[in-house]
Amino acid sequence: MRYRRSRGSGIWTGIILLALFAVWTVLIQYVDVQIAGESQTELGFATVNTRFHDLTGVHMEIYDLTDMLHLVPLAVCACFGILGLVQMIRRKGMSKVDKDILLLGVYYILVILAYLLFDALRINYRPVLIEGKAEPSYPSSTTLLVLSVMPTLVYQANRRLPNVGLRITVIVLAVLFSAFMVIGRIVSGVHWLTDFPGAIFLSAGLFLIYRGVADKFDSQ
Repeated sequence: MRYRRSRGSGIWTGIILLALFAVWTVLIQYVDVQIAGESQTELGFATVNTRFHDLTGVHMEIYDLTDMLHLVPLAVCACFGILGLVQMIRRKGMSKVDKDILLLGVYYILVILAYLLFDALRINYRPVLIEGKAEPSYPSSTTLLVLSVMPTLVYQANRRLPNVGLRITVIVLAVLFSAFMVIGRIVSGVHWLTDFPGAIFLSAGLFLIYRGVADKFDSQ
């Protein structure tokens, strides 16, 4: 493997980001809470959120595009799952699969569990009804998915792709795709502005912990 980083790098930063996520999640339930949105439900940081929403408006065509493109990070997850399966078959045992790939599977499961948890908790609701229904808005699930998965593609590209040109191409495309998805989701108007810091804190925290633990395995 070509990629190396100092032992445990980023784990504490990841923990701090998860703590910031927890604090942010509490704040949005208690600061400037008002009734807002088409669902007429409680919303924290309501003044900032409603003003930003009025500024951007609603663009369902962007929403539909970013909703469709969320299949890209799911495909990335599937590719790494196939890689792990191939290694297990060829090496005749799950214990012989690369540790960073096994850990990646655990990491993806944690991301899914986080999504399911907040879908059930329903901290707040989207500013607009989706097909006539009020859907949970916090944190932005698409942002969480993209910013949890695409950094793992960059990380694995650095580890596994010996061709410099191909490695740079994958990294650039991953960064551009991530930026497009997050910005597109923000301007589409289907989320409140405060949904995005939550998704960023959570995804970045989880990723840095994954990367740090994977790096620890490398040094053993």
